[in-house]
Amino acid sequence: MAIRQLSVFIENKKGKLSDAVKTISEAGINMRAMSIGDSDDFGILRLIVSDTAKAYSLLSEDMIVKVTDVIAVKMNDKQGALYTVLRVLEKADINVEYTYAFTARELGAYVVFRVNDVEAAEKALSDKGIVLMTEDEIKSI
Repeated sequence: MAIRQLSVFIENKKGKLSDAVKTISEAGINMRAMSIGDSDDFGILRLIVSDTAKAYSLLSEDMIVKVTDVIAVKMNDKQGALYTVLRVLEKADINVEYTYAFTARELGAYVVFRVNDVEAAEKALSDKGIVLMTEDEIKSI
């Protein structure tokens, strides 16, 4: 149930983020989640989109793009929900490399995790009844 995430390396210059977003927007691709981290020279734009293959093809024409498997966990939007998920991963000896969150009003809150072992994380979370989001669900939001 891993979800494919695009990591786009973009120059940390005015207009570069806008260019990347314009490219996928004009192609009719919807962004489902986004995170960006930066340094002085470049940024890493992390995207979950409605059509990963098409976005990868378009963005990789002008930028360095990597596809990474991540997991997305559906959580109740309440105090302690994230802690519960993190404890399951910790007890299963799964390292969280980074995370970011998104909400879909009708569907609830989701957290995206990049972990060192996707399959083990999926099993540990599923065994505890924690709902994971699928690629098909992302396309249908």
